[in-house]
Amino acid sequence: MSPMRIYLVAYDSTWVDGFKIESAGLARLLGPWRRGSIEHIGSTAVPGLCAKPVIDLMVGVSSLTASLPAKQVLADAGYQYSAYRADVMHWFCKPSFAFRTHHIHLVPFESDLWLQRLAFRDALRTESGLAIEYAALKQELARTFEFDREAYTAAKAPFVARVLKLAGAD
Repeated sequence: MSPMRIYLVAYDSTWVDGFKIESAGLARLLGPWRRGSIEHIGSTAVPGLCAKPVIDLMVGVSSLTASLPAKQVLADAGYQYSAYRADVMHWFCKPSFAFRTHHIHLVPFESDLWLQRLAFRDALRTESGLAIEYAALKQELARTFEFDREAYTAAKAPFVARVLKLAGAD
């Protein structure tokens, strides 16, 4: 993946509708492999939180192995696959690596990653102080690591771990 500038925008309430539209299409495409729900995760799922303007969707699947055929189905529908964290999920973006509007995460339903992502999202949704703190951290890190997504993500890890511990999901 080529380096893309990390930029954050103010919360946009249309992200909820964007999630609903994308989710409906994914439900049809991924029916044979889905288990559980399709969840809106990431910062666009937290009302009021600044975010990179990319909607993250987490789709529950029975297993990574069983959902391997979904890679081609999603590719045929215009999603780009990357082996990012392939040991715990199948990861896709749309429409391209250079310009992203959506990230799709196929994650085994009720796996540790599944539960942690929901716990983190829900903690930010219910604890406004955590969301404010996270927004400030994200803004600082976006300036510090403007073209380094890996470093930006890694630098958020201690905050994420603290929130997961508070939520009892560590």
